[in-house]
Amino acid sequence: MQKLAMLYEGKAKRVYETDQKGVYIVSYKDDATAFNGKKKGSILGKGAINNQVTNHLMQLLSKEGIPTHFVAQLSETETAVKAVRIVPLEVIVRSIAAGSLSERLGLKEGTKLASTVIEFCYKRDDLNDPLVNNSHIKALGLATEQQLELITKYSLKINDILSAYLVEVGIALIDFKLEFGITSEGELVLADEISSDTCRFWDIKTGKKLDKDRFRRDLGDVEEAYHEVMQRLLGRA
Repeated sequence: MQKLAMLYEGKAKRVYETDQKGVYIVSYKDDATAFNGKKKGSILGKGAINNQVTNHLMQLLSKEGIPTHFVAQLSETETAVKAVRIVPLEVIVRSIAAGSLSERLGLKEGTKLASTVIEFCYKRDDLNDPLVNNSHIKALGLATEQQLELITKYSLKINDILSAYLVEVGIALIDFKLEFGITSEGELVLADEISSDTCRFWDIKTGKKLDKDRFRRDLGDVEEAYHEVMQRLLGRA
């Protein structure tokens, strides 16, 4: 497979065309951003870690019936994926109060929620990715009712699968962000990544944060936390 022109560069990844129809290459970067790009930095080795952790979890989910864009890992930092049209929604799944939810609703961080919360944000950097509800999504034509139902169904199932899996390696899944895409055949699939960049991972015993909050909040030991997650999931640092 040959990598051709770059199609897109985001905060954490670059996407390239290939000579294979319907397949892109995603290249992960060490760049780190927070607060919608207002805070910028770099986390050494992050690209390789997030690529490998994402691929591991994507394959786990695929075996459990969740369709994903994963095709094949090409190197430590690059992966072949199905070409998709990204649904312009960030799907946030929350089991325990943290971050912006704690601030908005006055809940102490770490409070277990009585039921899983799903939030949608409109993917618009210029608007700071505002929260939207089903009515907004329908009015703006961001997704069909059928797609939204499937996105919600998949998101809840992903939460169940990942939460149970991560408990086995001593990690609590607090909340996480998902993105979905539509293939050329019209199939809705899980896209983007699942990593310490997009999930809140806390050590079950100590409560130590093993995710990007260490970068956001200047907690230190950022690289160590990312390596710790990969070590627990893949058995290597």
